[in-house]
Amino acid sequence: MQLDKIPATIVTGFLGSGKTTLLSNVLKQAAGKRIAVIVNEFGELDIDADLLRNCPLDCEDEAAQVVESDDGIYELANGCICCTVEEEFLPVMQQLVARKDDIDHILIETSGLALPKPLVQAFNWPEIKQHCTVDAVITVIDGPAVAAGRFADDEHKVQAQRLADDSLDHDPSLQELLDDQLSAADLVMVSKNDLLDEAQRAQVEKVVSGRVPDAVKTSYISNGEVALDMLMGIDAASEERIEHVHTHHDHHHDHGEHHEHAHDHFEQCVIKLGEVDGAKLQAALAGLIAKYELYRVKGFVALPGKPMRQVLQGVGERLETHFDRLWAENEARQTKLVFIGKGFHKADLDAALQGVGV
Repeated sequence: MQLDKIPATIVTGFLGSGKTTLLSNVLKQAAGKRIAVIVNEFGELDIDADLLRNCPLDCEDEAAQVVESDDGIYELANGCICCTVEEEFLPVMQQLVARKDDIDHILIETSGLALPKPLVQAFNWPEIKQHCTVDAVITVIDGPAVAAGRFADDEHKVQAQRLADDSLDHDPSLQELLDDQLSAADLVMVSKNDLLDEAQRAQVEKVVSGRVPDAVKTSYISNGEVALDMLMGIDAASEERIEHVHTHHDHHHDHGEHHEHAHDHFEQCVIKLGEVDGAKLQAALAGLIAKYELYRVKGFVALPGKPMRQVLQGVGERLETHFDRLWAENEARQTKLVFIGKGFHKADLDAALQGVGV
């Protein structure tokens, strides 16, 4: 790598694979490195950016910081990076390049349905290539889902619906998305290793090894915990080889041409409630997950009598919760949930959640 180029790490992976947890842990370990973060999440409610913004950066090192925009993080607005890269990614990168003397590293978290190749290709644009290089593309995959033969928990249902509808022939299956995310990877991180036994690890290894070259290493992690020097300083210069990487979607992402969004047929809605009964909420969500094709449920929950905000994340049939921070004095104690999936109406969700308030 040329010494005057800022290295950028691109973290890609399907919804719920553990990208945000990984990034939060990276930021906690930053140890004085000045890191600019670009977060891009599919969904009106930018939960992931909020989680990162509230990451206790100074818990281990007073000098650790995120290079700030107005709110502490560089965020792209709507749409996955691969589809809005020409309108939005370039201006953000130009801002970062203008401050290159203040930045040691750039971290980019793509949306769960983004294709990494067009983003890596953007690093070949002259005004970016002169100042930045892709240190590595890191693809995070959900270990238990892949071990079970599902790239996400609802992969079979998605594929069945896709095959039944001729109009969706441009809409990638989850397997094709995973293939494309792995084909661009310089490093594969298998999350939720603590939930895997030896046989399941062997199954994951088999799936991954069939899709990536031998030179690409695979690492198994739990709770996003990984040493910083494993993720940074890889010096892959991915932009140099990206044109030779074949993906399923090359013909959809020619720069300058109109193309369909990879997630045009995914629906998402946001529901806001006040304080809720945690047990009733989880029961209601479990019922909705069983009834509808919901690939992701995530949000913040306000529980009566609890001084801390609860984070809720649902992937497939798993619902996970933890408390992340205290409610601020002037902050409305509000429950906000985002639902991503297919075949549901907001009214159905509203009706199912009516009895969860307190």
